[in-house]
Amino acid sequence: MPMFALNAIDFDYGPKAILSNVALTFERGFFYGIIGPNGSGKTTLLDLLAGHLRPRHGTLLLEERALARYSRKALARRIALVAQDFRIDFPFTCAEVVMMGRYPYIPRFGRPGVADRQVVERVLQEAGLTDLAGRHVHRLSGGERQRVVFARALAQESAILLLDEATAHLDMHHAIGLLNLAARRVAQGALVIAVMQDLNLAALYCDRLVCLRAGKVVASGAMTEVLTAAMLHTVFRIKARVGHSAAPPTRQVVLTREAV
Repeated sequence: MPMFALNAIDFDYGPKAILSNVALTFERGFFYGIIGPNGSGKTTLLDLLAGHLRPRHGTLLLEERALARYSRKALARRIALVAQDFRIDFPFTCAEVVMMGRYPYIPRFGRPGVADRQVVERVLQEAGLTDLAGRHVHRLSGGERQRVVFARALAQESAILLLDEATAHLDMHHAIGLLNLAARRVAQGALVIAVMQDLNLAALYCDRLVCLRAGKVVASGAMTEVLTAAMLHTVFRIKARVGHSAAPPTRQVVLTREAV
């Protein structure tokens, strides 16, 4: 049974069509990459999966039930989203922001329990944020804030993790570290769906790729089948070579200066 099933999904902002006739399934235990040019509908697709938007036409099911029928709290227990931008003007500490990921499990007017604090401490350690736990998040760098938001999503302990260019503001060390944490969740049976701009990171981590262009699914399937020079030429209008890396075994994109 797929976690998500999308059938004939259309979405638009007024007269502008953003997604057209999208049909996809996403299964647990896989790391999916969403790739495509700017404006192809990648973020909109994640917002639909997170329940932040509703399709104009089509059906969107989560565990064989219409996504729109879930309460916000029920969705928060199943889905965690790391968005592109995170803004907060209040002087919360990093630990307090990560604790926000536990709110779906805390009763109304209740307080975090021992188990919640243990989860936060573990996630802060996993994400390398222990030294920043007491610092106010609005005084951190953009990359540090992004790591805190990532940790908040991990603290939700949801079966589905949605990443919208979650490593865009990070140096390679921290990007790889956080993607390793996401991959570990996949190995434990979770579903990760990540919008990614770096094709080589997508090749390194993703089991399956979905390629969008102009709001339509151009290709979907195993990473080794989708990530080809022909696809890059068609979708991104670039010329590139797609080779193979032995350690670890994966595809590797070698760009040229030529644009089609």
